[in-house]
Amino acid sequence: MIPADLANLADLLHRRSGLVVTADKTRLIESKLAPIARRFGFRDVSALFAELPHPPEELARAITEAMTTNESSFFRDRAPFEHFRDTMVPALCVARAAKRRLRIWCAAAACGQEAYSLAMLLDEMGLVAQGWKIDLIATDLSAEAIARAKEGLYSQYEVQRGLPVQLLLNHFAQDGTNWRIAERLRRMVSFRTFNLLDHFGWLGEMDVIFCRNALIYFDAHTKETVIGKLAEALASDGYLALGAKESGVDMSAWTADRVRGIYVRPSAAQPMRSRSARRA
Repeated sequence: MIPADLANLADLLHRRSGLVVTADKTRLIESKLAPIARRFGFRDVSALFAELPHPPEELARAITEAMTTNESSFFRDRAPFEHFRDTMVPALCVARAAKRRLRIWCAAAACGQEAYSLAMLLDEMGLVAQGWKIDLIATDLSAEAIARAKEGLYSQYEVQRGLPVQLLLNHFAQDGTNWRIAERLRRMVSFRTFNLLDHFGWLGEMDVIFCRNALIYFDAHTKETVIGKLAEALASDGYLALGAKESGVDMSAWTADRVRGIYVRPSAAQPMRSRSARRA
């Protein structure tokens, strides 16, 4: 990969998704794009790179999706999920007692494990049976990942990563050598493709947003912009869950909760738009 190829790829990815790629990822880039080159009939990745300055839309979308990281697992870094069950939902149930409705967004949901982890907790708490309406929305840039999430079918390896045996037995049925999520939980989650660089207006006001381990792939300007948009999408008493190891993210306007990576939305008295968003 010559420097011009990397520059063209970096420009494409940043414009379309906010992703940042660097020269030290050359081997990873080539391994991820080799299947795309074969799918579109290029002789090799070098021939694909020649198209990067002005790629057709279908090719640009496939390259962007191939370069996203769809790594996830059930109840990843367990603490945020325990806080969701023990603190966030009980507090919001008190605050929303009159409406009996909760709105939750799982952004950068990959293949659905995080969203289904939240659905399992809500199901175990019996909120739907108590008459609560739950809007659980899960989004990801990758159409392939969202298709897998909608199917709700996971390998033995995937269900062994973080999923307690009792929850597996309560919420999954064996399907050959794989495991399929219960239909009641599939119906609980609304999956759709969505780019965090796009407008959030369709979401409406959310009570909880999980956007974990996504911002680490963005540059500082994009991180700041997305954080500002997340703030605007969150209810005044809502919660935002970021990855515990997110770095380079200015959260000084937010109130940190007791669990690392969990924040309470800035108050109305604090600036709700990032500096980048205001400049835009």
